[in-house]
Amino acid sequence: MSAWPAVLWWYAAAGLLAYLAGAVPCGYLVAKARGVDIRTVGSGNVGATNVFRAVGKGWGVLTFFCDALKGFLPVWLLPPLLAHMSGSVSEPILALLCAVMAVAGHNWPVYLRFKGGKGVATSAGALLAIAPGATGVGVAVWLLVFLITRYVSMASISAAAAVAGAVWFSSVPLITALMLNLLGAVIIWRHRANIQRLRHGTELRAGGLPRTPESK
Repeated sequence: MSAWPAVLWWYAAAGLLAYLAGAVPCGYLVAKARGVDIRTVGSGNVGATNVFRAVGKGWGVLTFFCDALKGFLPVWLLPPLLAHMSGSVSEPILALLCAVMAVAGHNWPVYLRFKGGKGVATSAGALLAIAPGATGVGVAVWLLVFLITRYVSMASISAAAAVAGAVWFSSVPLITALMLNLLGAVIIWRHRANIQRLRHGTELRAGGLPRTPESK
């Protein structure tokens, strides 16, 4: 019993560090370096898609890479490091905690008054560190749906659903599969406005003109 509070401190430290890493607003910083406040152009979202449309293709790709990295690094680095330092925490549980908190940081960043992106790239990075096989399925589905429809949102939603299904056929523990399904559900929920636009035929395809912030 005496060791339990200490264990909680290790988990809390891991979650906080992962959240702060995930909350780094890469899209905002990349666009700001180009003289653009990404929150005031296009959809107003700070994710890679809006940077791609409003600032440039290369800058959008850079944003995606940075967003994925801030999901991958906390999950890859923190669990073994903190498990070694503490000697009492579960590395797999730490990995899941870091994944969830990094995505939460991206979606609700403290640095931008909790108004962030939709978590696709950050989830992909975290997933790569936990279940690379399921990540490959997600990437393949994303590319296929995007090439067919040219809708980034539809590709992202489809990839999230595909990953949620693929993890049940992998060797990950049950709790890992459940948490990855939760991340997939969060991604789909964060795209609820896109789903409405897809239903009404008003969603932008890749290369379309940026929408106003009011049309998010």
